[in-house]
Amino acid sequence: MKRKIEGVLREAPGLKGRQIARKLGLDRREVNSYLNKQDGVFFKDDNHCWFIAKDSCLEIQLVGDAWIDGISLDRSVGEAGAPLDSSLSFITFVVPKGCKILLEAAARLLAYANQCTFTGKHITIDFNDCQNTLTYFDRIGFFEMLHEDVVIKPRRPIFSGAELFKGNSEAVYEFGEVDPEDLDEDIPQRLKHSFVSYAGENYSQPAFTVLSELFGNVRDHSESPIPGYIALQRYKGFRARHGYRGVDPHIQTIVSDSGRGITGTLKPIIENKYPGLFRKLDFNDPKSGPQLVREVFKKGSISQSSDEGRGLGLKRSGDVAASYNAVITVREECFELKLTYKSGKLHKTNYELDLPRLMGTHICFDFILASHQ
Repeated sequence: MKRKIEGVLREAPGLKGRQIARKLGLDRREVNSYLNKQDGVFFKDDNHCWFIAKDSCLEIQLVGDAWIDGISLDRSVGEAGAPLDSSLSFITFVVPKGCKILLEAAARLLAYANQCTFTGKHITIDFNDCQNTLTYFDRIGFFEMLHEDVVIKPRRPIFSGAELFKGNSEAVYEFGEVDPEDLDEDIPQRLKHSFVSYAGENYSQPAFTVLSELFGNVRDHSESPIPGYIALQRYKGFRARHGYRGVDPHIQTIVSDSGRGITGTLKPIIENKYPGLFRKLDFNDPKSGPQLVREVFKKGSISQSSDEGRGLGLKRSGDVAASYNAVITVREECFELKLTYKSGKLHKTNYELDLPRLMGTHICFDFILASHQ
């Protein structure tokens, strides 16, 4: 019967069980009973229409036996297709054996999953071959922020490791929700405590400045029904070996939201409010997106608000980055911008275009600790 049903659904995907039975000249109850037992071969949508699973699901395979940062995750997604823009309603992210996901990449995976779910797609994250990563995600509160409709394989943890061990480790600050409608204003202070406990008191004020500014940026500009989030992770660092990418000792802080983004809020007002900058950038060129964000971090005073002094928050974060040889990565729309600071100034700018579309602004702030300890 399997081959017969496959033949029918290849010619006309999206039929109900009774329609398939009619085409095959079989009893409706017999066909429906068979279909419901074929987990992974056929699936039905919310309207009880049947499809062949492999033909109607976008499968995104992450890289195995490697550390995955934000851009690595985006490239894996891009090789399979852009999930937000896909015509397919079922999306599966597969985490293979040996896949080690940095906090920055975990935040982007969370954004992809939540945004796709919000648009009506059915998302699955498969950890069957990488139980260690599932355990790590549970510990950092990933599943607390993940939409409840996202399917987790082999299963979503029943009890939250993040809730159980919250605050027990200075090396991690679990994902915290940044919801403008129900805001926890103490988050930057608690993050600073985690930061300083490892990096030292000389990081106290710069850490609080960065965390407060990034937190405030989500609070003030997200404009999304999907809550934003903030988290921190300390990495001891290790040398590159056995195919793994080397990582310097550093503290990584991520702040993400699914709103209009920096470019989305500024582009509509920039011609009238900042004519000089408008003439400087060619907005028909995809490079204008990262170039505009670079201007915001470098010069500041660029904001949709008419209030005096607005638009300086991200510049203050850039100034701290310059003082501490930090790296700032900004993921927006279809690009990533990386700002590398050295010797008190912006040392290098890199950007990558044509990435899968992702709504909002996703900022990763890396304090490299080796040179300050």
